[in-house]
Amino acid sequence: MTRYRVREAAQLIGVSDDTIRRWVTQGLLDADTDEAGLQVIEGVSLAERAKQLAPETDDAGPVLRSARNRFTGIVTRVEADGVVAVVEAQCGPHRLVSIMTREAVEELGLDVGSRATAIVKATNVIIETPRRDAE
Repeated sequence: MTRYRVREAAQLIGVSDDTIRRWVTQGLLDADTDEAGLQVIEGVSLAERAKQLAPETDDAGPVLRSARNRFTGIVTRVEADGVVAVVEAQCGPHRLVSIMTREAVEELGLDVGSRATAIVKATNVIIETPRRDAE
């Protein structure tokens, strides 16, 4: 069973250490103590809380789409050079970079500070995890 120290749990879902402790007190997260007597958060409990906190998607819109990976955030960089443009967005703790045409940037009205949603449909997604012997 995977367990996280309070600081790790907070970093994983983008909240403060105090918020994690408050959620434990409120019964929103399951916690225990490790061999060193420090409070640890159960991974399954943290995963459930992360899903509860995720913003709901607006699937009732006028179109249906097969992509499920949606990241809403703020545009932090737009660089257009000739026909091509690079658009960077900060979506919570995630930095996403998209290469598109200058025409698309203009049609979407993308500027630094614009709200935007990146929709990702990936055929290759690589998952990595720490080596068990490194813990």
